[in-house]
Amino acid sequence: MLSKEEAIQRFDPNGPGMKGNIFGLPFSPDNAELILVPAPWEVTVSYHEGTANGPRAILDASLQVDHFLQDIPDAWKLGVCMLPVPADMLEENKKLRNWSREHLARIGNGETVSPDDVVLSKINEACENFNIYIKSVTQNYLKQGKMVALVGGDHSTPLGFLRALSEHHPRFGILQIDAHADLRKSYEGFTHSHASIMYNALKISAVGKLVQVGVRDYCAEEMDVIHRAMGRITTFFDEDLKAYAYQGKTWYAQCDEIIKQLPHLVYISFDIDGLDPKLCPNTGTPVPGGLEFQQVTYLLKKLVLSGKKIIGFDLNEVAPGKDDWDANVGARLLYQLCHWMGASQGKLAIRKS
Repeated sequence: MLSKEEAIQRFDPNGPGMKGNIFGLPFSPDNAELILVPAPWEVTVSYHEGTANGPRAILDASLQVDHFLQDIPDAWKLGVCMLPVPADMLEENKKLRNWSREHLARIGNGETVSPDDVVLSKINEACENFNIYIKSVTQNYLKQGKMVALVGGDHSTPLGFLRALSEHHPRFGILQIDAHADLRKSYEGFTHSHASIMYNALKISAVGKLVQVGVRDYCAEEMDVIHRAMGRITTFFDEDLKAYAYQGKTWYAQCDEIIKQLPHLVYISFDIDGLDPKLCPNTGTPVPGGLEFQQVTYLLKKLVLSGKKIIGFDLNEVAPGKDDWDANVGARLLYQLCHWMGASQGKLAIRKS
């Protein structure tokens, strides 16, 4: 087994990458600094399906990502590796998704489904078992001193990872990039719905702050949660961000306000639908509006330059369509997230302006 240094010496970052490895990089779980955990799971999606295929699609598209970053010239040397996409998880997801469709059809036909319904109970139990599995896998690598991130799947997938991080960090904040607030107590009967991820995350006592950016689709229940949070949640609604921009407020100034709301330790939860849907047309629940790609990368840069430390992240809701556009965008966003996380932890040098 090659050491990290040997792998770096033997690799040509200007040549074709290694097929089957994320970004074509020459790293393995043994010598990588950052482990990406794929989570091909979309049991509770409520609109378009396809996010379970996100990790594989991102992996395939990542071979086309060039390795040089203007602000982090030696980014690729960090050492990023993605674990194999688990086939058994895909099969379990497929079986449970069939049950979910039946459940959703009953609701759509006006049937009242009890929370104790056998099928619904089995789905909710399976989703909690999934959370336990994700916690176990991520915990294993955190204990080894690795940086860890998760690639979904729908946005329900990172809960187990957040639970694992809470055992390593007594207090941290979440920066959520999303079109949706995801603060429903449950949705369509699913207690671990993609629409409930932040409601469930806030049950973790270590999560001291939730900062949401780009939200533009939400319900009255979620607004009540935000108002009752007593400052624990700060939401930068997309319509407000746009209005301030129209009035002359720069993205530079708006990023400063976002970052000021976050504590020193930050977890990033990135739902791809936080971007303008032209960048993710096949995502599960696209919404007009949203952020541009360079707005996001600028926010990441400012976050790291402010001295904040990224302790983990997830990237979710990338759903490949008939072409690989969504996966291309997802792969490039993933590359940015990986290496800004490395820079925030002092493992990569940032170019001096």
